[in-house]
Amino acid sequence: MSSDKQVDRIAPTNPPRSYRGPRFQPLRRAVKLPVWGDLGIRLGLALFLIFIVIMVHWWDREGLVDNLDGEVSFLDVIYFTMISITTTGFGDIAPISDRARLVEAVIVTPIRFAVFFIFVGTAYNFIIKRSWEKWRMARIQEQLSDHIVVLGYGISGSEAVSELIERGTDPSCIVVIDPSEDRLSEAEALGCNVMAADATRDQTLKAVRIAEAQNVLVSAGRDDTTILITLTVRALAPNVPISAVVRADDNESLARQAGADNVINPVRFTGLLLAGSAKGEHIAEYLADLASVTGRVQLVEREITEEECGSAIGELRTGGRGLRVYRDGRALGFWEDECQRLQPGDVVVEIVPTTNGETKGDGHAREDRKRRLED
Repeated sequence: MSSDKQVDRIAPTNPPRSYRGPRFQPLRRAVKLPVWGDLGIRLGLALFLIFIVIMVHWWDREGLVDNLDGEVSFLDVIYFTMISITTTGFGDIAPISDRARLVEAVIVTPIRFAVFFIFVGTAYNFIIKRSWEKWRMARIQEQLSDHIVVLGYGISGSEAVSELIERGTDPSCIVVIDPSEDRLSEAEALGCNVMAADATRDQTLKAVRIAEAQNVLVSAGRDDTTILITLTVRALAPNVPISAVVRADDNESLARQAGADNVINPVRFTGLLLAGSAKGEHIAEYLADLASVTGRVQLVEREITEEECGSAIGELRTGGRGLRVYRDGRALGFWEDECQRLQPGDVVVEIVPTTNGETKGDGHAREDRKRRLED
């Protein structure tokens, strides 16, 4: 077996251990330093400000008085600085000269507020904010249902998410999993739910309620990892549609055997565009137009309505051009006699014009779903 066909249990990138648990972890937003590094900077800044106050008090120690022994030592200065910054104030050491009181008002008081806000900000960031984020993401996890899970946010994954949003999918209904937080920051900016984790692990997929998903899109960047993720998803979610991206032709059958319902080969699609451009300058443009929601026309797949039963494929209510009908696992072309009388349960693929970024087929499908819900 070639190296492209070998499926390894090792993911290409190992995520931090904190992401391997079953809980749904939020992305750390715009944090380039580890937690202890951030905490060290905050504490270092607070200690530096306290050191400045100690030096100021030592320089102006003649303006202080010790009510116990009348002598202000360096230890007394440290002690007075700490009770002054914490606003404790026992009264045993106090400023008596005008200059000392001015120093307390102009220099020490602003530093006291700065140190106070540093500690309050640290407590908020490491306790309150993190606890709130964990609680909020836990609530999101519990409510995940009929969502789209994107496993891998590389070039293909990011383009898929952008296209889904262009087609009207609510970003809050999209969950993106990728080991790289740098890539996830882009998905988070779009409003998606994100998780930095290893998608080959059962705990990760269970955390995003993979069995309740509407669709799963797999684009791991490597065929062996994509096939492994597909196997894991199919084992946990037997009925969820899976679309996977593979780059080697001989791995397409492996991806289907792993459980992928749709296998996309971007290399092959690029070849189709190149071949089309060789046969005519507008063919490649039209193919790209069909694939994007921003084009003038779009391919739409939908189940026919009750009103369309019995009619021909050329008489669709959307006004689109019917191309193919899927019936009982068979693909029927528009020229075949069986397409001249549509039956309940038929799935039709048609070309429809777009209007303001929305296809007539999409709008018709939404109206049909709404009518069925009302019924």
